[in-house]
Amino acid sequence: MSKRIVVDPVTRIEGHLRIEAEIENGKIKDAYSSGTMVRLLEEILRNRDPRDAWAIVGRVCGVCTSVHSLTSVRSVEDALNITIPPNAELVRNIMYCTSFMHDHVVHFYHLHAMDWIDVVNALKADPQKTSALAQKISKWPKSSPGYFSDLQARIRKLVDSGQLGIFSNGYWGHPAYKLPPEVNLIGLAHYLEALEWQKEVVKVQAVFGGKNPHPNYLVGGMACAIGIDDVSGINAERLSLVKSILEEAKTFIEQVYIPDLMTIASYYKEWGSIGGGLGNFMVYGDLPWNGYRDASSYKFPPGVILNKDLSKLYEVDLRNDGDVQEFITHSWYEYKGGKDIGLHPWKGESKIKYTGPKPPFEHLDMSQAYSYLKTPRWQGHAMEVGPLARVLVGYARGREEFKDVVDRALKTLDIPASALISTLGRTAARGFEASLVSQWALDFYYQLVDNIKKGDTRMANMDMFNPDTWPKKAIGVGHAEAPRGALAHWINIEDKKISNYQLVVPTTWNASPRDSKGQLSAYESALLGTPVADEKQPLEILRTVHSFDPCLACAVHLYDEHGNHINRVSVLEA
Repeated sequence: MSKRIVVDPVTRIEGHLRIEAEIENGKIKDAYSSGTMVRLLEEILRNRDPRDAWAIVGRVCGVCTSVHSLTSVRSVEDALNITIPPNAELVRNIMYCTSFMHDHVVHFYHLHAMDWIDVVNALKADPQKTSALAQKISKWPKSSPGYFSDLQARIRKLVDSGQLGIFSNGYWGHPAYKLPPEVNLIGLAHYLEALEWQKEVVKVQAVFGGKNPHPNYLVGGMACAIGIDDVSGINAERLSLVKSILEEAKTFIEQVYIPDLMTIASYYKEWGSIGGGLGNFMVYGDLPWNGYRDASSYKFPPGVILNKDLSKLYEVDLRNDGDVQEFITHSWYEYKGGKDIGLHPWKGESKIKYTGPKPPFEHLDMSQAYSYLKTPRWQGHAMEVGPLARVLVGYARGREEFKDVVDRALKTLDIPASALISTLGRTAARGFEASLVSQWALDFYYQLVDNIKKGDTRMANMDMFNPDTWPKKAIGVGHAEAPRGALAHWINIEDKKISNYQLVVPTTWNASPRDSKGQLSAYESALLGTPVADEKQPLEILRTVHSFDPCLACAVHLYDEHGNHINRVSVLEA
């Protein structure tokens, strides 16, 4: 007899996600992903000034910082045919890279690492052996026996007190944990160091944008003037600070994050055949080196991979009605044309129609609507977006940077390339990206400083921001590669106001419910076949779901005051 596991909400993510999984013979036979928050941001934007949209959408999520604002600005610039000067693009790229590094490190250590690291088991570690291992795998200076001994003592006090603080509610001692005590202690130490590191790297956001999260640097100028000799603005001293922060970030990624990732992965190689999912991957592309409209200059190249076939890449056209559509067959919305039609975002609708049971509920009727997420499709295909998609498309494009970092990791772990399409590969891809982006950030920085030294003072045509110059009607689409994947905003402008605005975000692609054809989306597909050792402690479900780094706040935007659930895991007879 099969059993149904209900995990609601999934923790260590942004927002409210519910997973229902049917277990048979110790493996997941079927899975359902439900976003239990209400999506209303598009309606908030209706009839507002398009120039205000960036500030509103940026508040979707504090974790994603400014990537929604960047995407929004790009949609307005596209609609009004505005081109920004090269230095502005470079500043955007530096800010983007900084948020990427911050996001990936925080995800690995603070949202995902405890799926693999057993905190309590770290108390069994020998500090001398831990030190020797740490020095073997990395040049990071904090690796003395005394350092690890002191840390161990701090954790022992927490355990003895019966209150683990930030490490509470873990499945410590679960049979799926495999790391030796010394590796657990190293990972735990770097979890705490990453807490300190992340508050330093975001200072770049404050230099260019005045604050973080939600820095102000995208519309109407930056937080302060920029120049080599400007005492009151971003002068040589502040630019030097940015450089030092970027260099320190690269050092932490190369000497802490990547060694930890490779070491932990070496003990969980079986996860290279678990959680592969759809095998369809999509990337819009980002980080322009020669202007946003020149996709060939993107450091993250665009493309679509179908059925794991890296030998053939397809192009994405976000303007084409048939390329991107959103369906609501199993979503708590309604369309004027009926439940089974698909709408391109320029024609998108966001009218809520909740038909589920009154919360809290034991389970949902999966034959009906079961999520506040819509179901986007690319030419009818369910797609996975995110770090793994970007790494695979970069690799398939033959980009040497991607090939180098991937081939080096495969050789280090002694695993085949096919192991990338998995929970392990998805987790590793974030590390690959962090390594690449840490160098790209410095490349963009050096180019910016060189341009400034050469006296480049080109400005945008500010007349284009004057509503009196706008056409009566305009449409635009802006896209970005958010840390979690392909992100796009579609805007309709009429009589100087927003007449329609639609966001299709990475977690909408990955976490959405089935479509009218019964096709599973990325989360649901990736969970199939996952082994579950203990139905009451479904650690394995968390490993695969966390590998995507869900952001339900982005996917559904607001939640009903009556929709809060307690954290629970239920095991029901199917």
